[in-house]
Amino acid sequence: MGRGKLRIYLGAAPGVGKTYAMLSEAHRRAERGTDVVVGLVEHHRRPRTEALLRGLEVVPRRTCAYRGGSFTEMDVDAVLERAPAVVLVDELAHTNVPGSRHDKRWQDVEELLAAGIDVVSTVNIQHLASLGDVVESITGVRQRETVPDEVVRRADQIELVDMAPQALRRRMAHGNIYQPEKLDAALAHYFRPGNLTALRELALLWTADRVDEHLRRYRGEHRIRATWPARERIVVGLTGGPEGSTLIRRAARLAEKGAGGEVLAVHIAASEGLRAASPRELARQRALVEEVGGTFHHVIGDDVPTALLEFARGADATQVVLGASRRRSWQYLLGPGVSATVARDSGPDLDVHIVTHDAVARGRGLPAARGARLGRARVVWGWGVGLGGPLLLGGVLPDVGLANDMLLFLTATVAAALLGGMLPALASAAVGSVLLNYFFTPPLREPAVADPRNVVALVIFVGVAVSVASVVDLAARRTHQAARLRAESEILSFLAGSVLRGEDSLDALLARLRETFAMDAAALLERGGDGAPWSRVAAAGAEPPGRPEDAAVDIPVGDDLALVLSGRALPAEDRRVLSAFAAQAAVALDRQRLVGQADQARRLAESERFRTALLAAVSHDLRTPLTGIKASVTSLRSAEVEWSPEDRTALLEGIEDGADRLDALIGNLLDMSRLTTGTVVPLLRETGLDEVVPRALAGVPEGSVVLDVPESLPLVTVDRGLLERVVANLVENAVKYSPGDRPVLISAGALRDRVELRVVDRGPGVPDASKEQIFEPFQRLGDAPRGAGVGLGLAVARGFTEAIRATLTAEDTPGGGLTMVLGLPRADAGEGSGKRA
Repeated sequence: MGRGKLRIYLGAAPGVGKTYAMLSEAHRRAERGTDVVVGLVEHHRRPRTEALLRGLEVVPRRTCAYRGGSFTEMDVDAVLERAPAVVLVDELAHTNVPGSRHDKRWQDVEELLAAGIDVVSTVNIQHLASLGDVVESITGVRQRETVPDEVVRRADQIELVDMAPQALRRRMAHGNIYQPEKLDAALAHYFRPGNLTALRELALLWTADRVDEHLRRYRGEHRIRATWPARERIVVGLTGGPEGSTLIRRAARLAEKGAGGEVLAVHIAASEGLRAASPRELARQRALVEEVGGTFHHVIGDDVPTALLEFARGADATQVVLGASRRRSWQYLLGPGVSATVARDSGPDLDVHIVTHDAVARGRGLPAARGARLGRARVVWGWGVGLGGPLLLGGVLPDVGLANDMLLFLTATVAAALLGGMLPALASAAVGSVLLNYFFTPPLREPAVADPRNVVALVIFVGVAVSVASVVDLAARRTHQAARLRAESEILSFLAGSVLRGEDSLDALLARLRETFAMDAAALLERGGDGAPWSRVAAAGAEPPGRPEDAAVDIPVGDDLALVLSGRALPAEDRRVLSAFAAQAAVALDRQRLVGQADQARRLAESERFRTALLAAVSHDLRTPLTGIKASVTSLRSAEVEWSPEDRTALLEGIEDGADRLDALIGNLLDMSRLTTGTVVPLLRETGLDEVVPRALAGVPEGSVVLDVPESLPLVTVDRGLLERVVANLVENAVKYSPGDRPVLISAGALRDRVELRVVDRGPGVPDASKEQIFEPFQRLGDAPRGAGVGLGLAVARGFTEAIRATLTAEDTPGGGLTMVLGLPRADAGEGSGKRA
């Protein structure tokens, strides 16, 4: 049985109609005779969505117990046993109740797909992992539940469910999305028109990118070279000259005229003719490209116009922006130039814009900067002058004396050497010596030489010609080497700059390598040892090689790493630069793994810190109830005292109260232990502070606390048990230090993105330098006696606070004392944002 197909309905925000569209699709498939069942659908008490569930078979959910509560999740085993053709699974980014087979619902979906069952699901754009920071900057709300982008990108079909922000707000106002008590808060915060417009744009652009990715794959599979102008992509050709900034800004303006326009700036470094390019100017232009939202690309090509057009067609570009030539008038005799050649060869699928600028016709810099190996045109001219020059001189030159004749023939040979190098010069010298001997050396028109001195003159003529040709050829080779080294230095400079800029992404490095050398694919392979199979660590391009022997180019990096490329064969001189890329790839891999190890070490250190806090909590928080229980039991067992029934009842109540406190504390400590070892995650759900805070005050002396927590506060997304423990520790600490006649004040208020709970005492306060120190285990201030200090309560509170993704800070109380500020994330809106049914 093959793998099932995944169809996803993607929305910009809750309420746009994803679940409704999914259920409508299910009814259409059922009418066609498809076996469709509902694995899990959240209708959120929306009447129209709930009505669509009627008529569909619903697989019963699995009931899960957690922290004394009962929750339901999709029963994966029941769906697998039922084995339908299609199953509906709502809210792909949902986090399962701890103890489930998988942590995330998308992992449940992967198991169903692997079993050959087609899945239809839903997800909002804000739940994509890569967009978390962007969504938070727009809405002020951090999404706790995310799904990896790759899971969504692998879907066989993605359908965007779109709705205008004004229409969505009207739906909310009519009560079609949230209950009335949540309506005002949602409209005033998450569902503001600006937020919805930005989220809608994110969803549209993300969907367009995926469509574009499919289009590129299709074009590659079918070897389609012609440009399909489905989207405006503008390629800017940069030479590193002063006109670059003008071209980039012009391209950016062109891109703004079309929806979704892209700017791709490319610098072609040709191995046989580098143009004068200032690295500093290129760096400035790269920064400008990134500033206007484009991308910068560095490509090596043997022929600049051809490489530029190949890059443009490979990127499916629709327009090319080039600067008017900086060459002077006489330089056009050497050829039409890059701009004219690109315009001539672009064909009907590419529009070429030639932009004027201040540096037009002002020259292109020193000829030496242009130099490389002698080009084809120069070689042709060299052969033409080397062969045609002597023939022309032999036919029309009058006899002006042998010395003058030889100088004229030598001039033609030198010209051939300057233009074409060694071979045309040798041919010119050979032809010239024969013609000199035949036409100008007595006896005329005979191959013999009468005067021996003329033989010496002919030999000197050939020697001078060969010498000049050798010098010219050597200069050409040196120029080529300098040009090649310059191209390599630019690439190595880019690699060094990427390190300094912190661009250590291995995938990005391989993509740049593939692009630079115009290869089909690049990959970094690794094996466990000699004879072990190779595995891909990272890759870029379509169908990257899986083994070094399958690659067109193989660069070993040590014994167990290899950089491989597929496509054309590269010359040996490119391997030096490839070796630099390979070394950088190995460094990037090591850095990537070191970062992972550092993150693991950080988590271990955090776990160790929590473990230390837990051990300290056992001796701190358990001591009081144990002491009370032991004292009560010892008193009851004493035969020396006759206890009255009232006293006996009081002692038993003390034992029961202490046992209850121990039971609750040990439960929380065990949960915390599981949390720090990574075996469980906090159960984040919408909670009202007015439900949790009163329960946290159960052990506080009567009259020692004043509670001001309005019922109208927005809900917060927290773990109720952990929050209760945090509040209990904070209040216990505050009561300990606050004077008996000044009760502790607990107040709460709502801010834009959080709800703050403040525990205010009127005790001695804490110096600013010690406000962080008090959250460390067993910290006591000054000369406080043992047992009267801060102890561990605040350390445990800080640990629990971080576990529920909240913040805990200490501030001075106006008029004296200490205020603990607990910042909790609001849960005003967000379908599936930590909510549990």
